[in-house]
Amino acid sequence: MSSLYRASKTIRSRRTPFNLFSGYYIPRKCDSTPYLNSYLCWTQCAFFGSHFREDPSIDLSQYPPDKIRNFSIIAHVDHGKSTLADRLLELTGTIRKGHGQPQYLDKLQVERERGITVKAQTATMFHQHNFLGTDTKFLLNLIDTPGHVDFNYEVSRSLAACQGVLLVVDAAQGVQAQTVANFYLAFEANLTIIPVINKIDQPTADPDLVKEQLKSIFDLDPNEALLTSAKTGQGLEQVLPAVIERIPPPPGDSSSPLRMLLLDSYYDEYKGVICHVAVVDGAMRKGEKISSAATGQSYEVLDVGIMHPELTQTGVLLTGQVGYVVSGMRSTKEARVGDTLYHTRSTVKPLPGFKPVKHMVFAGLYPADGSDFEALSHAIERLTCNDASVSVTKESSTALGLGFRCGFLGLLHMDVFHQRLEQFIPFSGLAETMIQSKALMKYRLPLREIVVDFYNELKSITSGYASFDYEEADYQASDLVKLDILLNGQPVDAMATIVHRLKAQRVGRELVEKLKKFIDRQMFEITIQAAIGSKVIARETISAMRKNVLAKCYGGMLLGRGNCWKSKKKERSA
Repeated sequence: MSSLYRASKTIRSRRTPFNLFSGYYIPRKCDSTPYLNSYLCWTQCAFFGSHFREDPSIDLSQYPPDKIRNFSIIAHVDHGKSTLADRLLELTGTIRKGHGQPQYLDKLQVERERGITVKAQTATMFHQHNFLGTDTKFLLNLIDTPGHVDFNYEVSRSLAACQGVLLVVDAAQGVQAQTVANFYLAFEANLTIIPVINKIDQPTADPDLVKEQLKSIFDLDPNEALLTSAKTGQGLEQVLPAVIERIPPPPGDSSSPLRMLLLDSYYDEYKGVICHVAVVDGAMRKGEKISSAATGQSYEVLDVGIMHPELTQTGVLLTGQVGYVVSGMRSTKEARVGDTLYHTRSTVKPLPGFKPVKHMVFAGLYPADGSDFEALSHAIERLTCNDASVSVTKESSTALGLGFRCGFLGLLHMDVFHQRLEQFIPFSGLAETMIQSKALMKYRLPLREIVVDFYNELKSITSGYASFDYEEADYQASDLVKLDILLNGQPVDAMATIVHRLKAQRVGRELVEKLKKFIDRQMFEITIQAAIGSKVIARETISAMRKNVLAKCYGGMLLGRGNCWKSKKKERSA
């Protein structure tokens, strides 16, 4: 069944736009908008890679590690992370108040259309604070993270560059599934956690109950929770002082050789691959030579700077700082997320990197025309440069030719990857009952049952409250059969699947019924069959279109109409 579920996506080539649907690229007419890039449309407007600027007033040498705070905002989806990030950017003067663009750090077009955060975004802020009796200016690196479970890998990568987090909880909805999941990500990373109870201006808000949840579920001190409303600005003046006073500075050593962790990357038409990095030890300056621990290749630093919040050239990145580096990488395969970058002349121990991602949903992508395979490969390569959580392997099908098997973290992740906005269940705005306890259930399930649609169904049934993770167990014998799909007696190998014998009848019936809806009628009859070996277990028939023998006769030709019918009957009898 998974082979039939495909998100639709438009991919632009230098020749013709073509639609991706059910594993095929279907050519369609060009619209009036010219597209010069051969990669997926959303990369054209996703980032601000070409908008480099220089601010001579920024001197990063004034900010040693003890004047730096790196923190991230984590929460369940729609609990107000991006709005809170907007208010903090305004408070520090990083962006002007009333800039007219809500959720400023949501750069992707898909984020604007869906109203959710898909990519973690970084912004550097400067804030004056009286710390230990001294009026000191601090450098604050803020990372706004996604809240949906499908983009959990973005959160885990972001936390590697932080020493603390703001755990945002909706005062009306309380602790939810991703609140728990993100808390444990921060807890396992040994980060300082500052609870922030947001949306206290809502009529259904119950901050006291949320404080009890924070105590009972996470063992957090309720008195340390900050009460805020990012929408109205209430209580926001206490957030940045709490970040400076509670979150420790980065632990790097300025005198040690350079070590940088590659957090993210994306492709810019003019600059090549732009890498987002966190400097763990040492310092990096423009013009220096750096090497990759993963590939062994060396590069010259062409540009370096911070996100303030746009790319701002500084010429240097020092210990504990988060920024970007342009090193002349021309292939997206050279930028490996989790890689360690260091000075070519030095020898260092690579950083631990990130845990391998676990994929939940898989889909096959094939071009209808074999000549478009390179364009598809180029598009996928550009996308995976900016989304390291997608797995891509080449595969070959007798019916479809060369293609790719892609793994995603969920159905929403797959939809976003294909840039196809399908129906998404938004927050209804109604007051919801808070759950004050949770249960952990463990099962042994066949792998096929969880990689198809189990995860999506679980989220739907539990209204998003349930989280899910899996690890591979051992193999065991089972009564499995190969289910073939035949069109007019000819098997289609791309649609063959392995199912349990007890489910073969149901799966076969669902497959042939879905195929009947998608295959257009022809001038001949089409037979769709599901078979196990030589035994047909399900069948659907698409009847042939009947020729209109009266098309050439106008309404008044009664005699002619009768003659046409008689002539047609003679042809059939013959």
